[in-house]
Amino acid sequence: MATIYERLGVRPVINAVGPATRYGGAIVSDTVRAAMDEAARYSVGIEELQAAASERISRLTGAEAGIVTNGAAAALTLAIAACIARFDVSIMNRLPNTSGLPNEVVMPWHQVSGYDHAITTAGGRLVGAGFPNDTTPPNEVHIIDRYDIASVISPMAVAVAYAPRPLSHPRLEDVAEIAHRRGLPVVLDASMEVPPIDNLRGFIVSGADLVCVSGGKGIGGPQSSGLLYGRGDLVASALLQMLDMSGPSFEEWAPPALIPKDKLAGKPLHGIGRGMKVSKESIVGLLVALEEMSPAGFSARQKRQQELLAGIASTIEAIAGVSTRVVSGTSDYPALLVSLDEKMLGKSARQVCRMLAQSSPSIQVYNEERHLLRGEILIQSQNLGVETAAIVANRLSKILAT
Repeated sequence: MATIYERLGVRPVINAVGPATRYGGAIVSDTVRAAMDEAARYSVGIEELQAAASERISRLTGAEAGIVTNGAAAALTLAIAACIARFDVSIMNRLPNTSGLPNEVVMPWHQVSGYDHAITTAGGRLVGAGFPNDTTPPNEVHIIDRYDIASVISPMAVAVAYAPRPLSHPRLEDVAEIAHRRGLPVVLDASMEVPPIDNLRGFIVSGADLVCVSGGKGIGGPQSSGLLYGRGDLVASALLQMLDMSGPSFEEWAPPALIPKDKLAGKPLHGIGRGMKVSKESIVGLLVALEEMSPAGFSARQKRQQELLAGIASTIEAIAGVSTRVVSGTSDYPALLVSLDEKMLGKSARQVCRMLAQSSPSIQVYNEERHLLRGEILIQSQNLGVETAAIVANRLSKILAT
């Protein structure tokens, strides 16, 4: 029977890239899918549902509060909007217009990327800390010191943004100390940094005030979901700027305890996050995916994916000019690194990737330029199952052996 995509005239792909947005993120588990189906059958107050979500997210992260957002980019926009507006309804109503308002967001130069359009979308103005290197390649930077962060914080600053990666510098703890000394919150773009599951709590312990995490990547939730958690006041401000604020008058409005009505002069209008609204199905789906992400559960998942990759490796590693090894891939899921002797095989890694993509069904692998230049193909395991892993193994074997 044809899939829904085939009935729409869209060709399904086998996704060995990982939970990339361009291929629809993670394939959700049967449990998550069933929960989303159940959620779709009923109507519910979104304020109340987000308040319930906050309680669960708090237990898992150790944060004061948390909400489900429409992806990590939306979480980052809402985080910066919260840092700019706090509980000032008049500012909420004018964002992203921050003319005359404090709006600077300090960030280490080497961490600034295209994803940070999410910061400027809220009206934030990025201020890079540190210096680019003056040698090739141009994207290298001198190590950024604590002083570099402190030296660019002005009275117009509203937050310090940070992207935690293995080589990020200065340390998050040092950045948090500097920011907090100036009364500024630290906002983390940690989209791809969970799992490992310990990071959920670790970021808060290290001093982050708001953490933005993708729900549709390593966690295995719905593609259009994300987490924003941290300080209760900032999470509440973010939620206010995402909700549909129609309904009862301010006097009659009885929001959940997550939203401190006494700190508001009135009801904000539909805020900067109104176009980033998250569905009830996504909220429920992400909460269930989070519950499944226990250390024991994720360890079992890693083992299962390693076994699938071992099957692919055993099918192709006997071919002359091919070697394989399992490495840590996206979000701590295992990946298979396939190294090719391109001269012996008579074909390049780039050509192999192209042939995989042109096969039926199309097989998409992680083909970043840095791997292709070394004659490598990286097969990410998160979205592979028994059937699809077998298809990858057989197709790759035929391509490499002929």
